[in-house]
Amino acid sequence: MIDILQYTFFQNALIGSLMASILCGFIGTYIVTRRLVFISGGITHASFGGIGLGVYFGINPIFSGMLFSVLSAFGIQWISHHGDIREDSAIAVFWTLGMSIGIICCFMSPEFIPDLPSFLFGSILTIEKADLWILGILTIVVALTFCFFLRPIQSIAFDETFARSQKLPVTFIEYAMMAFIALSIVSTLRMVGIVLAISLLTIPQMTANLFTFSWKRMISLSILIGWIDCLLGLSVSYQLDVPSGASIIFCSVVVYSICKLVQKISIKRPS
Repeated sequence: MIDILQYTFFQNALIGSLMASILCGFIGTYIVTRRLVFISGGITHASFGGIGLGVYFGINPIFSGMLFSVLSAFGIQWISHHGDIREDSAIAVFWTLGMSIGIICCFMSPEFIPDLPSFLFGSILTIEKADLWILGILTIVVALTFCFFLRPIQSIAFDETFARSQKLPVTFIEYAMMAFIALSIVSTLRMVGIVLAISLLTIPQMTANLFTFSWKRMISLSILIGWIDCLLGLSVSYQLDVPSGASIIFCSVVVYSICKLVQKISIKRPS
């Protein structure tokens, strides 16, 4: 395992997993607290529409995926608050629309699409320097946003009605967070793919929540647990020669299950 550290692609994978863990630690804590897991799942699958358009028109699929997913996130947010359509129905519309556009564009593309499996199922070992730059810039922007606006973000995450009563810019922050969720999802697609992307934004946070109810500690623990999950997943992927994205998520579920079992045993044990 140590020998592989000399390869650039594996070094990129380690750096990418660290930055993704930091990014998802912040955004995922908001998602879990605000109970936006289903919405995030809809945005994840809708992003495939942007990837398909990027492939068809010959532009970077990551950038087109980001634009499409952000617009989808705004559409879900607007319809669920102002339209006559229920939130779950709005999610289903954008979910299926994005997937259908992506599939149509990929089939109509005249060229072979070598990177398509990595977008669908994830392959952290295919991360390139351009992907790291995108992930790094987004991580810095999200981290600074949370540092400077932690209190209003936290207030909205726990109680939107109370936040409005305190004259906080709820609508602006909600749309900003939806944009960050969409961008975070697309920037991590190379790691775990569309099929599993939402897991990276929820399972480490659920694990962290077993140990603390403090929002700041939950973010810190989510980052640490997320990176441990990534390292374990990479190790399993290398040893068994299986896809890295699936290995990372499998390890994160195993870690969560073990922590949950330990918590239950400690609660039942008499003092």
